[in-house]
Amino acid sequence: MGNRGMEELIPLVNRLQEALSGVGQSCSLHLPQIAVVGGQSAGKSSVLESFVGRDFLPRGSGIVTRRPLILQLLSANTEYGEFLHCKGKKFTDFDEIRQEIEAETCRVTGSNKGISPVPINLRMYSPHVLNLTLVDLPGITKLPVGDQPADIEYQIRDMIMQFICKENCLILAVTPANTDLANSDALKLAKDVDPQGQRTIGVITKLDLMDEGTDAREILENRLLPLRRGYIGVVNRSQKDIDGKKDIKAALLAEEKFFLSHPAYKHIAASMGTPYLQRILNQQLTNHIRDTLPAFRSHLQSQLLAVNKEVEEYKQYNPDDPASRTKTLLQSVQRLAVDFEKLIEGSGDKVDTMILSGGARINRIFHERFPYELVKIESDESKLRREINYAIRNIHGVRTGLFTPDMAFEAIVKKQISRLKGPCMKFVDMVSQELFTTVNQCFNKLSSFPKLRDETEKIITTEIREQESKCRDQVLLLIDIQLAYINTKHEDFVGFTNAQQMYNQSNKKVVLGISGNQVIRKGWLTVSNIGIMKGGAKEYWFILTAESLSWFKDDEEKEKKYMLPLDNLKLRDVEKGFMSSKFVFAIFNTESRNVYKDYKCLELACNTQDELDSWKASLLRAGVYPEKVTVDGQGNGAPENFTDPQLERQVETIRNLVDSYMSIIYKTIRDLMPKAIMHLMINSVKEFISSELLAQLYALGECSALMDESPEQQQHREEVLRKHDALKEALAVIGEISTSTCSTPLPPPVDSSWIQPSSPKKSVTGAKPVTRGHAPPVPRVPTHTGRTASPSTDGVQQLAGQPHRAPPCVPRRHPPAIPNVK
Repeated sequence: MGNRGMEELIPLVNRLQEALSGVGQSCSLHLPQIAVVGGQSAGKSSVLESFVGRDFLPRGSGIVTRRPLILQLLSANTEYGEFLHCKGKKFTDFDEIRQEIEAETCRVTGSNKGISPVPINLRMYSPHVLNLTLVDLPGITKLPVGDQPADIEYQIRDMIMQFICKENCLILAVTPANTDLANSDALKLAKDVDPQGQRTIGVITKLDLMDEGTDAREILENRLLPLRRGYIGVVNRSQKDIDGKKDIKAALLAEEKFFLSHPAYKHIAASMGTPYLQRILNQQLTNHIRDTLPAFRSHLQSQLLAVNKEVEEYKQYNPDDPASRTKTLLQSVQRLAVDFEKLIEGSGDKVDTMILSGGARINRIFHERFPYELVKIESDESKLRREINYAIRNIHGVRTGLFTPDMAFEAIVKKQISRLKGPCMKFVDMVSQELFTTVNQCFNKLSSFPKLRDETEKIITTEIREQESKCRDQVLLLIDIQLAYINTKHEDFVGFTNAQQMYNQSNKKVVLGISGNQVIRKGWLTVSNIGIMKGGAKEYWFILTAESLSWFKDDEEKEKKYMLPLDNLKLRDVEKGFMSSKFVFAIFNTESRNVYKDYKCLELACNTQDELDSWKASLLRAGVYPEKVTVDGQGNGAPENFTDPQLERQVETIRNLVDSYMSIIYKTIRDLMPKAIMHLMINSVKEFISSELLAQLYALGECSALMDESPEQQQHREEVLRKHDALKEALAVIGEISTSTCSTPLPPPVDSSWIQPSSPKKSVTGAKPVTRGHAPPVPRVPTHTGRTASPSTDGVQQLAGQPHRAPPCVPRRHPPAIPNVK
């Protein structure tokens, strides 16, 4: 079964385009471009006109086509033409189209044979064509005439290359029969971009003008100077025929008579002539469609699968049915509750691998942000000793005390406990904000029903605020409970008996259960304060343990750069630089010793605020605390030097007792606060959404109004349903195309080494070279916005299943020299 021709493809492809265009989809078959390449007066325009069946291109001697003409054939019910530069104007008279092409050419290039790479874009609408793009290019010339530049040959070559280097461009290499085929510039250019000859068809014109006694039989039989796809001979109208208004139909009959009556060609007349060339190109279109259909079908099927779930929901929802509205309301609230619980508790489906969200962010607040806020409020050593000193002396009054007053201990401890209120309130605020963010993520699925979303948001926001207020009261109550009774009999309290012993900072590591060799954190950090002369900022792999901070060249941990003990280290924030996107903190030694080589501090940079907070929290676990502020807000000046040994001993005793008791308080608060917030806020809100939200929505008494769709959602629902139907219809049409067409194999390769490279001849000695600019950009065919889709838009290779590849580069040549003119 052979090819049935374009006539059978036209209605099927049109049905496919109609099915998809109604829902804004493009029929991405992307039929090939056909570029006609050849020398001046080789008959290129005549060959191109034969595809359209209309006489509409300028004709004459010399260089007539001086700008590329991109002709888009578009299937339509009526026949007319449109120019891109005359938008909205329809040309039904083809003589007017010819005149407009001539006028537009002269407008840009002038009237004295100048050329321009700026294309003329013409759309031809007809019920007799498929969506196809034809390109009429200027003829290849050697010598400049008129206003043409000295490098006219190379400008035209570059212009042609911009089109024929595209993989979906069929090349019609047009050569007159009365010239030397071995030196055909069209075939040379075609071989540059299509060395295998897969998309090049040789066209021999002017067979009727050959010298008497000569013929092109061996060439047309593809025995002499063979091409992979062979040659097709055509006989075009002469200039006399054109001037005499001989129509194309009559010219085709004359062409057929010529081949049937010529003794050298009558045995191959069936494979000669314009109709045969049309059939060959039709077959090429058929092959292209067949090759494209599998990928295009897969593309449509993936789109169909993507909308199937949404379509099922929309089919079940009837906006005019109260029962359907009620069911959708119930399902929406249930889905909201499930989504919120998944975000808080975590879920294995649809895991976000880019950012933390929901419960993961709250967990970070629990175990990184809140402990860091607690440590920041701890007083430094000198300030604490000064407060104890003043407390002891104020308690003794005018008398000199012989014993350490326990009232001083209680006063200092209660003051330290009261300072916990600030971090705890901030802790509640941070968790509350994360709850709002998490709930807003769930609200996005209610955007189809604006009233339902607004009312749900109001109800849940009110509930979170109420639970936040209750939680604040409970947190303050927890702190007041600690203030109410100072339990000096706690099993972890050092007691007055052991208060004389040193209770140094390292005890906190024991409390936290961190051993010396335990790795607390690993990760990349940038050492940012190293001067350019010493290598500049570099990124290293850092390992933090309970005793040291080490860094390596990379995460293989083979080449250690340095190990820094954590003794006497503290950290401080560093302001972000104006041009920097990094988040920086610094580590320094409290005894003003060098931290790293000859640097007093080590500035370390992270990429995000989350990383910065996490590293700070990890350093706190290792006992590296933030820098303390040492300003006395009461105006008492610098701490006094103790001249009384007894007072100094009492201060030391109280300090050790306070240190011991506050470590118990910090440990208790760190444990109780997350539990209190989890119970009073997070679990309460989760329970409210799952059990109380629906009842409160019903209590509004406007359930039917709540389910009113937004105009955008109503339009989206209708579009999705239309798209679903269109995709199903398009897949059915593709099945018909698959059974209505058959492919023909590509001819086997031939030896085309006879075609010499298209390198220019060397110029005469002493000639001056001409400086040339860059090649013109690839001409763009404007996207069609009407009922059918433009055939020359992007995406050909992707939908055709071809691998991604860079476009073929345009061969560049040195410009010719300008001959010396005496």
